[in-house]
Amino acid sequence: MASNRRPKRPRLLSHTRSTSVTKPSSLSSQATRSLIRKHHTLQKQLHTAIAQGDAKSIESLQIQLNASGGIKKYQEASIQGQSSERGGDSSKVLVEWINEVYQPGQTRLRMLEVGALKVDNACSRSGIFDMTRIDLHSQHPDIETQDFMDRPVPSQENIVAEGFEVISLSLVVNYVGDAVGRGEMLRRVGGFLRPRQGINRKDEAMDSILPALFLVLPAPCVMNSRYLDEERLEGILVALGYVKVRRKLSKKLIYYLWRYDGIKGRTQDAVFRKQEVSPGASRNNFAIVLR
Repeated sequence: MASNRRPKRPRLLSHTRSTSVTKPSSLSSQATRSLIRKHHTLQKQLHTAIAQGDAKSIESLQIQLNASGGIKKYQEASIQGQSSERGGDSSKVLVEWINEVYQPGQTRLRMLEVGALKVDNACSRSGIFDMTRIDLHSQHPDIETQDFMDRPVPSQENIVAEGFEVISLSLVVNYVGDAVGRGEMLRRVGGFLRPRQGINRKDEAMDSILPALFLVLPAPCVMNSRYLDEERLEGILVALGYVKVRRKLSKKLIYYLWRYDGIKGRTQDAVFRKQEVSPGASRNNFAIVLR
């Protein structure tokens, strides 16, 4: 007899990612990419099955996830994919951009790294940032176990003391299982960024880029999607109060730095539905929705 219990919805962030300090067995670059792609595909299918209450598909997909190595293998692949030996540390780009305006001896910038995997990446070693790191399943004392969507938003009275000048969402938004959830994550970021007037650095170069969201996505999410292109992504971020100040496109990733201008820069009650912007049979279905 089928159970009437509703399946538990997966958390929004990349809860299968680990910060384990134990060195994993080595995987080739091709095997790493293949494992990560397969895991993401199965996770998306699982999310859909859960939303539809399809118990049979849920069971089948969970078996497939376990057969492909489960969480442990995916964790190893994620860590190896971001290793410096494979050029996978996306925070190097952030450090390069901030170094354009940051002067030695200046006060460190408060930074929140969401979905942190390691504590020795480029931003952690740079000396520029006072780091706060969170992940759903931290295995390191310097990474707090927390879901960003559950993190309390600072009050207006405490935003200067408790807020951040940089928030990093590097390969995090793409892991959220649905388009609405991705939009909600982006909408939430502004509540944690210090207002520009609260930074009070009296430095025009720093003011030109801070406070900021560092956003990294797989390039195909923006460059080869039916429902998202750079114009639409910029429209979404502008509606949320951001201005694009830096951009970099590599073969695999697209990097952005978005300055947050606060509530005054927002479009009140902006709505971006799932709408086809780039037709084509070879395109993917990645989307971000604001409602």
